[in-house]
Amino acid sequence: MNLYDIKEPCDIKSCSFEELNELAGDIREFLIQSISKTGGHLSSNLGIVELTLALHYVFDSPKDKFIFDVGHQSYVHKMLTGRLKDFSNLRQYKGIAGFQKRGESVHDPWEAGHSSTSLSAALGMAVARDLDGSHFHILPIIGDGALSGGMAMEALNQIGSEQRNMIIIFNDNNMSISKNVGAMDEAFTRLRTSRSYTHLKDDLKHSLSTTRLGSNVLDTMKRVKNAVKDNIVDTSIFGEFNIDYLGPVDGHNIKNLVKVLKIAKQHEGPIVLHVITQKGKGYSFAEHDEEGAWHGVSQFDPKTGQSLAKNPPQHKSWSEVISATVLDLAHDNQDIVAITPAMKSGSKLQKFFETYPQRSFDCGIAEEHAMTFAAGLAAAGKRPFISVYSSFLQRAYDQIHHDVARMKLPVVIGIDRCGLVGEDGETHHGVFDIAMLRPIPNMILAQPKDSEEAQNLIYSAFQQNQYPYAIRYPRGSVPYKKLSAYSYIEAGTWSYQDTGEPQLIVISYGSDVDKIVQKAEANQLSLRVVNARFFKPFDTEMLEELCAMQLPIIVYESDVQIGGLSSAIVEYANDHGLKNTFVRIGLRDHFVEHGSIPKLRKVEQVDLGTLFQVIKDMLKEHSCE
Repeated sequence: MNLYDIKEPCDIKSCSFEELNELAGDIREFLIQSISKTGGHLSSNLGIVELTLALHYVFDSPKDKFIFDVGHQSYVHKMLTGRLKDFSNLRQYKGIAGFQKRGESVHDPWEAGHSSTSLSAALGMAVARDLDGSHFHILPIIGDGALSGGMAMEALNQIGSEQRNMIIIFNDNNMSISKNVGAMDEAFTRLRTSRSYTHLKDDLKHSLSTTRLGSNVLDTMKRVKNAVKDNIVDTSIFGEFNIDYLGPVDGHNIKNLVKVLKIAKQHEGPIVLHVITQKGKGYSFAEHDEEGAWHGVSQFDPKTGQSLAKNPPQHKSWSEVISATVLDLAHDNQDIVAITPAMKSGSKLQKFFETYPQRSFDCGIAEEHAMTFAAGLAAAGKRPFISVYSSFLQRAYDQIHHDVARMKLPVVIGIDRCGLVGEDGETHHGVFDIAMLRPIPNMILAQPKDSEEAQNLIYSAFQQNQYPYAIRYPRGSVPYKKLSAYSYIEAGTWSYQDTGEPQLIVISYGSDVDKIVQKAEANQLSLRVVNARFFKPFDTEMLEELCAMQLPIIVYESDVQIGGLSSAIVEYANDHGLKNTFVRIGLRDHFVEHGSIPKLRKVEQVDLGTLFQVIKDMLKEHSCE
């Protein structure tokens, strides 16, 4: 069958296994070629090709519900559900999303950009189905990295109790974004390498090769379940949760997958189908990647594997600037430790882990645990640095609130990928962390405008030991020069730069500050540009001085306005009798879709072009008064 002839999942149901295997090869080639042009999630989708084909061959979407955990491994599912033609616009503005998207297709019943949600969602759907007296199958497809998340464990607990019909596809590739860590991963490793596992795998393979599937396979199921219990009883999974287990099955053998899925389809109650896959299957560069470089990729040359996205000379990513500074400070401060919730590669902490392995901790996909773990370290006198993507930090809100800030523990929090992040869209935009953290007492929250200020803020964060100190920084690169000596920046202080005798004031933060200065100078506009590098506490003394100048004031932010910098300024002005009127530019009250950052900024009217049109209009109006 030609890949381009597939319009609906039912189109593959008449295929022979030989045709399905040929189709799997075509899908892999398409994924490599297409993603090399658009960027996207490559390794996870290469690893799930045969499994997705088998699922659609046996089950009937959209009646049966497929929930991918995380949704970025749904590309093959999208291809088989009529969206192949749209892949040239993958993750682009108004194009198809890089995750399952309910509004995009009836075949997408759930949306998830964060891990470990599938089991809870599946149970909710199963209960609703049973209350309605309906009959269909619900299939969460969860990886071993996501399965280690606390939310997944909580869901398993109730799934075992409820005993609703559900087929949990355990996609075991020994990877999350990068190599898995932790006791659960060690337990699965023991299972994979155990003698009983090998015998049982061979027994199951033999049973599947026979024409009579019934008793042979069911007997093998029971023996495998007992072996799982014997081998990983200490991790309290599957059997201990009263959930039946079927497997292990080669996730790249379509024929056996189809047979086992048909057996699982007849099972009453919840069942786990353990499928062994290889992340990056079929593309050598991705197959041998243990650091997550091929998890999410920008444009690349499919022949050489070389990325086509290069940082300009003398630039480093913001993540590299921050991690390099933490590493440098750790040389003289033995109490500094580094923590990551499964994002060592993305947060650029590999060198810290290599240099100080005894002071480096990867907690797996567990932001909540990682934050309270950091709090425990700080309570015992250590100086933890924890790097978390802004979007994932939302999961640790309770821990920041109760376990860090309430006890005034000096945890240094690196909020990576703040602001609009582009193609990953609604689930990943880091635009809420300012509003999220500002109301919490005892917090210090800052953002540097350049790499020099970034280094000094990290230094300042470790110099003080009274409060939790969060520093946010965006995706992308910045001109970088390592400082020969650090300078302490007093928390809550702003700075400013004039581009002439000020006629108007712009208050902003981050890398936009210098861009505003440069554009104002190029257009010969006389502004006072304020670098509001602290959101909490902020520089009330400077704000009062600015208000006293009786000039128009624009507060320009590229994050949500509600609870953001402009909210803080307007609140203070109102409470302290400052009569100024502030023009606020920022993100409105909605979720921003996916697309390139320049495109989204323009659409959301938080780009420099919009700002300077407002500036020119206000200057013209002010001069006429």
